[in-house]
This record gives sequence, C-alpha cells and structure tokens, in this order.
Amino acid sequence: MPTAPRFRTTALIVASALFMEQLDGTVLATALPTMAQTFHISPLYMSVALTSYLLSLAVFIPASGKIADRFGACRVFCAAILVFTLGSILCGQADSLLVLVIARLLQGFGGALMVPVARLILFRSVPKEEMISAMAWFLVPALIGPVLGPPLGGAVVTYLSWRWIFYINVPIGLIGILLAILYIKDESEPVRVRFDWLGLVTSGISLACLMFGLEMVSRGVTSPFATISLIGIGLFGGGLYLLHAKSHPAPILDIRLMQFPTFRLSVIGGSLTRITGGALPFLLPMMMQLGFGMSAAHSGLVTFAGAAGSLLMKATATPVLRRFGFRNTLVWNGLFATLCIAICATFRPGWPLFAIYGVLLVSGFFQSLQFTAYNTIAYAEIPTQRMGDAISFYTTFQQLMLSLGICVSAAALHLSVVAQGHQHAALSDFSTAFLVVTAISLFASPVCARLPKDAGAAMSGHRVQAEDQDLAP
Repeated sequence: MPTAPRFRTTALIVASALFMEQLDGTVLATALPTMAQTFHISPLYMSVALTSYLLSLAVFIPASGKIADRFGACRVFCAAILVFTLGSILCGQADSLLVLVIARLLQGFGGALMVPVARLILFRSVPKEEMISAMAWFLVPALIGPVLGPPLGGAVVTYLSWRWIFYINVPIGLIGILLAILYIKDESEPVRVRFDWLGLVTSGISLACLMFGLEMVSRGVTSPFATISLIGIGLFGGGLYLLHAKSHPAPILDIRLMQFPTFRLSVIGGSLTRITGGALPFLLPMMMQLGFGMSAAHSGLVTFAGAAGSLLMKATATPVLRRFGFRNTLVWNGLFATLCIAICATFRPGWPLFAIYGVLLVSGFFQSLQFTAYNTIAYAEIPTQRMGDAISFYTTFQQLMLSLGICVSAAALHLSVVAQGHQHAALSDFSTAFLVVTAISLFASPVCARLPKDAGAAMSGHRVQAEDQDLAP
C-alpha cells in the first residue's frame, strides 16, 4: 500500500484525466452558440457535439476494465490520454458539424478508457476505509476543470477562437502521460480471459441506437419512423445482450454486480440524479447567452459559480458523511440539491447577479456532495478482484445518464418552443426544461431511502460514531 505522499501523488496524476474531461466538457458547453454560428446551424443542433462524445464513452467504457486487466492499467491509461489528445487536435481542425462529431467520437474512445482506468488505479491503491479521502484528492483537479472551464471558454471564444478550447488539452495530456510513466507502477498481474467481443458489439449497438434515437427526438429531426426504428433496435440489442450476459463467464457488462444492494441502489439513484447533472452544463450557458443576451465570456463568469461551490464542498464531505451516514445524506441532500437547481427555472434578467451567483454556488455545493456520496458508496460491497468490472459498469451508466440528461433537456426545450409558438428558444422554454429534468431527479431520494442505515459504515465511520455515543455514560 502506498505511503501518504505517494498516495496523493498517484491520486493527483490520475486525476489529470478527469481534469481534461471536465475542462473539455464545460469549455465546450460555453462555446456551443459561437460554434453554431461558424457552422451556420441552429444552436439547438449543437447538442450533438456533447452527446456524440458521451455516446462514444457509453459504447466503449464497458471494455475499459478488462482491457486494463489484460494490458496493464498504467499502459492503457497513457495510451488513452494520447488518443484523447489526438481527438482534441482534430476537433480544433473541424470545419463542419459532421467532422466535429467524428473527432468527438475519437475523443470519447480515449475518454472511455482514460477516466475509468484512472479510477481503477486509485481504487486498487487504497483500502476502503480511506476511500472518501481518496476520492477527495482524486476529485480536486477534476473540480478545478469546471471552475476554470466556463470563464476560460468564454474568454477564448470571445477574444480568440473556439478552436483553442480543444488545443489547450494538448499540453495537459502530454504532461499527464509523462508523470504517469515516471510515478505510476502497475501493481496487479495481467489477467488473461476470453474477451467478450459479442457482448461489446451487442451492447455497443444497443447504446449507440438508443442514444442517437434520443438525440433525434431532442432535435426534432428526421422522420418519426427513423427515430422509433433506432430506439427499437437499441432496445432489441439490449435484450440480446442480457440473454448473452447470462451465459457468458465474463460478460463485458456484468449484470450480476447488481446483486450487491449498495451498488444497485447507487446505480439507480445516481442515474436519476445525473439526468439533471447532464442537463445543467447544456442548458445554463445557452440560457445566459440566448435568453439574457450575454456574451460567451460573461455567461462563463456566471456559470462557473456552480463549479466553485463543488470545489468548496470537498473539505466537508468526510465529516458530513461521518456525522449523518450515506443514507441520510443521499436522501435529504439529494432533495435539497435538486430543488436548488430547480430555482434556475426562475432566473430572469431582472435578477441581481449576486443572487444568481448565490443559487449556483449553493446548488453546486450540495450536488457535488451528492455525487461524491454516490461514487463512494457504490463500491462499499464490491470485492477487490471485481473492482475493474464494477467501475466499468458504473461508469457506463453514469455517462449514459449524463447523455440522457442532455437529450431530455434538449427535447423539453424543443417541445416548449413548438408548443408556445416561439421562433427561437425563450426564457420560458428554458424554465420548462429545467423543471422537467429536476422533476425526474426528485425520484432518486425514495430510491436512496432503501439503503440500510449502516450502508458504507466502514468507509464513513458513521456506525462507529453512533456506537460510541451509545456507550457513552
């Protein structure tokens, strides 16, 4: 087991992958309206630039754990950063939405291996009782990305060119590869198992068709027959995969992991919550620019407040979970965080800027606490030898729900525009979209209420504290 300084060094190095991904996503969300002008298309169509990346993640993440086991986590991690960096360069060179989407798919392939393998390296290096602290160290650089993303993206788009939002990944990626080679060693032996190619194909077809079908619904393009056909193929492919997974000794997505209660409830509750999490970076910058008339730079300075709240929360995650436990935190904090985001539906140009900053700061604080709790409790009962499969499974659903959040919010926005007869998206349309996605996430709290009272006690220390109080005179 690594010493504290080595542990922190490893956590910060592997977090460079998450930093790049989070920075890339938040910067891109701020730049979408400007990019739409370059490509001469409606800003609403630009959601495909986000969902294409998330789609690639969802298709290839299932293979990340087994690829890391086969070729070595550090080697795969470095190769994944290289692919992500090359994809970033191609995105910066894109001259049409189609070329951008293809480059984003390549980026997504790199990200599909980059982030899950980074988590696998970290989870294999620390005991479960130190997992909350480990996640805090791991997420610090990742949270700096969203803090820097909106103002950096706004400044780059306003004063330079949107193409530079992709080029900034190049030095970060090269530094990450160099540090990983120097400081991270593979401590696990390669595992040679029969790779589930059929599972990768069937799950990939299912996820791809479902996501593209949802994307068509969100943008209101093509015929209803084509959309329904894609979604139908996706559901059929999913059914074929489930039948296949039952008989395969090592399926690409191991459904049997859902037998662990904390993992199952974290997947379900986290999926509902991440619909709002995926919608927020898509809706908020566009609302600020199209609804408030702000420049990209100005909207970036406003929307960074939520990420700043997330960064402030990290120091309080461990004591909060130790005091209240995972179940109480996920139930009540989840309700409060969702309601805070719902307040964004009431934003209007007449609001004082400090009030908007305050709402976004508070909502970012509590939403980050929610995701930290989900990401930790999910692995409370998972054996070490199955950690790679669990991370691949969990991350697949995590990215799928983030993509679904974009699709649901874009669909709600489009339907509101049509229903109200608006020529372009108005503030009332954005309000409708915010209320739709937050209404869905409210159902996460009843799911989390089914967690045992002592769920994750070995990680949080909550049960130990309660027992100590019972023994006190």
